[in-house]
Amino acid sequence: MAEKTYTEQQNIKYKKKLNELLDILPDFCTQYFDSLEFNKQPRTKVAYAMDIKGFFEFLIECIPKFSSYAMKDFKPQDLEKINGTDITRYLRHVKLYKKNGRDITNSESAAKRKLCALRRFYEYYCRYEIISLNPTIKVDMPKIHEKAIIRMEPNEVAEFLDNVESGNKLTKSHEKLKTRDLALLTLMLGTGIRVSECVGLDINDVDFDNDRIRVIRKGGSESFVYFGDEVREALLNYLEERKNLTPDEGHENALFISAKKKRLCVRSVELLVKKYAQTVTTVKHITPHKLRSTYGTNLYQESQDIYLVADVLGHKDVNTTRKHYAEIVEENKRSARNIVKLRKD
Repeated sequence: MAEKTYTEQQNIKYKKKLNELLDILPDFCTQYFDSLEFNKQPRTKVAYAMDIKGFFEFLIECIPKFSSYAMKDFKPQDLEKINGTDITRYLRHVKLYKKNGRDITNSESAAKRKLCALRRFYEYYCRYEIISLNPTIKVDMPKIHEKAIIRMEPNEVAEFLDNVESGNKLTKSHEKLKTRDLALLTLMLGTGIRVSECVGLDINDVDFDNDRIRVIRKGGSESFVYFGDEVREALLNYLEERKNLTPDEGHENALFISAKKKRLCVRSVELLVKKYAQTVTTVKHITPHKLRSTYGTNLYQESQDIYLVADVLGHKDVNTTRKHYAEIVEENKRSARNIVKLRKD
């Protein structure tokens, strides 16, 4: 039997997780999640299910009329017993609450996502006239305070990659994996791919004839991303080493392999980036997504083409790109203010 791709493995994992959550949630929720079968990815459905589960847990814990309920006791009609004040209280609750003795916090964006999930949930049952009231629309969306985009400067990128290659400021234990690490980080900095796209790469996704990789984007679409000479060289060096590795069963096709002979996971790459970034800066919190922001910034500054940046980064809406790089767009517009001359000197 052919080895399943990373995306297929992840989809199976999330489908199993969704089934586990549906076994916990009120029975009528299954109808809603069945409606999402063909328009939402398994990971997204799990995120929705986690949010809906958290909402029912809040109702049982914090709303007196539901204090005697078990999760499975809820019926669709109970959704109509909830008012806008209850929803507002729920949003306040998710900012900080205790679970299993631990403090759980949520950011503004997480609270907004939870309200979005709840609105979709209510909208479904209203649309099919199972309920007639939707209190979620009476509550304003949490306001998101935009944060400055953190990216690496060119000198920081150079020092970052130099330290990966040389081991400067690192222990000797990094020597064994430095070729892999250099290939992986050069690829991310040289293409702007997401960390999930990076760890999902198989060996046969790399096309040296056309200097490109095949990636599976968010949402499941397939795309080709082109790389330059520096990325090509780093990948070729790593693949020479990769030939001598014997991965565990089920991981034979993975491009990037861990020391334990398994496909690298997202968390491992996050720790990898953190380790090397600390050799360059302790002020900036550099994550895999910041490497992506760094590439997007460099590409826009060189090309001045926001549509190209959107396409390469895999943004479905150019306004998403424009929002992230608005500061740079404005600076370029400002610097171009004297390009057009109205009268010759």
